Amino acid sequence: MQTIKLNNVVEMPILGYGVFLVDPKECERCVSDAIDVGYRMIDTAQAYYNEEGVGNAVKKSGIKREDFFLVTKVWITNSGEEKAAKSIDESLKKLQTDYVDLLLIHQPFGDYYGTYRAMEKAYKAGKTRAIGISNFFPDRFVDISNFVEIQPMINQMETHVFQQQKKLREYLNKYNTQLMSWSPMARGENNIFENETLKSIAAKYNKTVAQVALRFLTQENVIVIPKSTHKTRMKENFEIFDFTIDNNDMEEIRKLDSGESIFVSHYSPEFAEYIINY
Repeated sequence: MQTIKLNNVVEMPILGYGVFLVDPKECERCVSDAIDVGYRMIDTAQAYYNEEGVGNAVKKSGIKREDFFLVTKVWITNSGEEKAAKSIDESLKKLQTDYVDLLLIHQPFGDYYGTYRAMEKAYKAGKTRAIGISNFFPDRFVDISNFVEIQPMINQMETHVFQQQKKLREYLNKYNTQLMSWSPMARGENNIFENETLKSIAAKYNKTVAQVALRFLTQENVIVIPKSTHKTRMKENFEIFDFTIDNNDMEEIRKLDSGESIFVSHYSPEFAEYIINY
């Protein structure tokens, strides 16, 4: 598996399996299938309510803990130093592990500075090998980068062929923080699987549109965590390292970028109210 070296020299797989919107009752089965396919990075979160399923699957796999790269995220209701610290320990119990490999702030709301202090302490205590943030747009990212002790290793953001985060990536590069994509296939929105540019390129390499969309991001050094509940699709998403998209085709895919979310704006006060009360 190709890896990315984070700013603290921890090596992180560039491809993992995400469990957002995976039913907690199905999560253990799905993660077990993903592990069987070959995935070793699993991305979950407190707000997904399926950390237990991830922990069960990893435990039952019989594979050494150090061969996995586990990611979880602290939710808004656990923001603040004291509450975040307690929630981190609860997540470790649910995941049945003494440490996670990456710990993120899920959303830039609430007392996220207090949350980040708790994560810095968890990092120093060996409860996580890396820390970072999620959904921090350029302004919030620059802000937190300048007022914390430990520079975030990751910023997990909506990133796909239609939203390539070009502006954000300028600042992530400046501050030596790695971009990680959520919804790398745009959750099937924007008619992605019927996009003529992607279909043409996929046919050229004898690959699927999904594989081209994922390979494009990994060639751009973006970490991806595609989600599927079907083992055949998990396998398809895993098989993206046996071809390389050439420069001309990469440039054609770059032209698909709109620079905007296809889901929701974090700058929207309505969305802020929704997410805070989630």
